[in-house]
Amino acid sequence: MRRTVRQSGLLAAIVLVAGAAATVNAEMGGSDGDSGAGMVGPEITERELVYTRSMEIDGVQIAYREAGVENQDPGEPVIVLLHGFPTSSHMFRDFIPELADEYRVIAPDYPGYGLSDAPDAEEFEYTFDNIAGIVEELLEREGAERWVLYLQDYGAPVGFRLALEHPERVAGLIIQNGNAYEEGLPDSFWGPWREFWQNPEDEASIQYLASLLTLDSTKWQFLHGTREPESISPDNWLVVQPLLERPGNAHVQLELAFDYGSNPPRYPAWQAYLREHQPPTIITWGKNDEIFPASGALPYLRDLPDAELHLLDTGHFALEEDGELIASLVKRWLAREVVPVSQNDTAESESSHTR
Repeated sequence: MRRTVRQSGLLAAIVLVAGAAATVNAEMGGSDGDSGAGMVGPEITERELVYTRSMEIDGVQIAYREAGVENQDPGEPVIVLLHGFPTSSHMFRDFIPELADEYRVIAPDYPGYGLSDAPDAEEFEYTFDNIAGIVEELLEREGAERWVLYLQDYGAPVGFRLALEHPERVAGLIIQNGNAYEEGLPDSFWGPWREFWQNPEDEASIQYLASLLTLDSTKWQFLHGTREPESISPDNWLVVQPLLERPGNAHVQLELAFDYGSNPPRYPAWQAYLREHQPPTIITWGKNDEIFPASGALPYLRDLPDAELHLLDTGHFALEEDGELIASLVKRWLAREVVPVSQNDTAESESSHTR
């Protein structure tokens, strides 16, 4: 499914280089049989284009990135990348092309994030139920009937809502620092959140949560726990921070922070879904994350004993440091665990229709 550059000028250049290499080889005593085939090298491939699109849903413009539409084979699911706080589909900017040479990929920006509209919190219901409904509507309009869901941070409660609503559409889960267990919410980070859920008027909790919207906090989320902090692109906080500082956005983030308290009571239902449906799952987890530490990754194996688990020596945004590794692991897993099953399901469905 890779598209190869076949321009005549490039081919002519390759032929010239190969011919020159053959001449050098002959002068050095090489045989004619060795000279040409080994010197041309690998094919030159195009990098998949990633398109930024938008659609209006319930009066709100929802932006999303999409790639690999022409590479989706019949029966293959769409890979749906669900971002975390405080970023957007921007966190997948390098990951999408890694997958899109073989699969169709969609990465939405939630309302209040990225390039999507950020309506005033007094006029829009910032809840995970509402966000999941908007993502579902986007996927429906895009004709994405089956999904492999990438769950990271806030993307986990969005994705698990989609999975419980439509378990038949979930072809697999990619879980990256996305929590579904009480063990994954340590008091060292989540204590003030719990206090806020109990008392949303508590001034100390509000001040703490407001501190998470500062530039220093944003940089900390991207840098903490990484092996090489200087390798993390500052583009991350240069993109994220101005969006966080939009007028009224602090209120938006407080609304979602409060609604995050609706997630832990749902953990038993999410875990029951995993046990009952056993979706193919790969877990690639930054083990140095203080927000969602590795203690939240290990419990998945209780409910998904066949899940593939990788604890990576990095932080919360593992794609920043280990994106190529994660892409390689995910593509291998998709080819082994997800695509063959999806193609078999399609073949069986087509067979039943012809009987």
